[in-house]
Amino acid sequence: MPVETRPFRLPRVVKSLGWVSLLTDVATEMVYPLLPVFLQSIGGGAQALGLMEGIAESVSAGVKWVSGRSSDARSRKPFVLAGYALATAVRPLLAVATSPWHVIAIRTTDRIGKGIRSAPRDAIVAHSVPSARRGHAFGFHNMMDNIGAALGPLLAFALVRGLGWPLRTVFAATLLPGLLAVAVIVWGVKEPEAATSQPPENARASKDARPVLPAKLRAYLALVAVFTLGASADSFLMLRMSDLGLATAWIPIAWISLNASKALLNIPGGKISDRFGRARTQVAGWFVYAAAYALFPMTRSVALTWLLVVAYGAYYGLTEGGEKALVADLAPPELRGRAYGALHAVTGLAVLPANAIFGALYAHHAQLAFLTSSGCACAAAIGLTILARRSETSGEVRLVAS
Repeated sequence: MPVETRPFRLPRVVKSLGWVSLLTDVATEMVYPLLPVFLQSIGGGAQALGLMEGIAESVSAGVKWVSGRSSDARSRKPFVLAGYALATAVRPLLAVATSPWHVIAIRTTDRIGKGIRSAPRDAIVAHSVPSARRGHAFGFHNMMDNIGAALGPLLAFALVRGLGWPLRTVFAATLLPGLLAVAVIVWGVKEPEAATSQPPENARASKDARPVLPAKLRAYLALVAVFTLGASADSFLMLRMSDLGLATAWIPIAWISLNASKALLNIPGGKISDRFGRARTQVAGWFVYAAAYALFPMTRSVALTWLLVVAYGAYYGLTEGGEKALVADLAPPELRGRAYGALHAVTGLAVLPANAIFGALYAHHAQLAFLTSSGCACAAAIGLTILARRSETSGEVRLVAS
């Protein structure tokens, strides 16, 4: 995968979508790391947390598949706008939640908004840059996302610790950055013509034709599913630190450190995938995840666990940009919305059993929960290594850089 030597500048639409993600994540992450503690305060615990994450992400997965497939034949910007607007409207309602089920319902609706926007947005990014720069572009987008995820908890910390705001008031305040994100979409995002796909050729040929994703992409998605079955929500790491004695007011700071680690490594990780190959970078990231989760139950102090959480951020840096770039590489342009919808659907559907099982295991045997996740990551990494090597031998699937 050759890389151009001339200076490369990201298109305006990619930068604008990056700012949208930053602002949205400021709003989301003002509340997300506080949800485990908030759930406990209204009668929920580890199992409720796992159920919340599982239901929210699984419902979102179905929406992602539908919106991605639907966006292949029409303008994608309306999907992006609708998704961000819905999340902005519902998120502040956490301020009036009084039971765990209220939180689950609000979180699920928030994730429906994410489902509507994710695949069409990723397809716009993929269409806006050349193949050799997709890792860089998606790395930038994820960097902005993670910067927002770091700023959100910092703001929450300042409001809770510095100004003494109640959690419910912090939740209500998320409306402002959400509205700013919607404004950027309306006035700052201009969808490139190439991102508005026409119906696929095989779909136009016959009314009964159903576009099918390439076999090589389906094989990769199967491995993503194996990994995701063991990939619990990062909120469990905050719960782990809380159980070890970290004060509630400091949980947003721990969350900041994780997202700062991600943000620092997103663009380097994306560029590494452009240079050395998507599969190699993905395998490295999955092994980092496996190692971190094998070590989490062995740490007994807040300080050591916190350091491990920061190191764990390298997994995101190595995988977030390359994963989406690989999907674009393996899918024909006219099916990219469907391809991203499939990626998000696979991960979202696997999240329900993953988080429910992890939550149940954590409540009874935390070490087993972490080691199960580590094992799934190892299995997926080994599977992708085998797939990539077979691809190099047969020439059927190009998953590594030449």
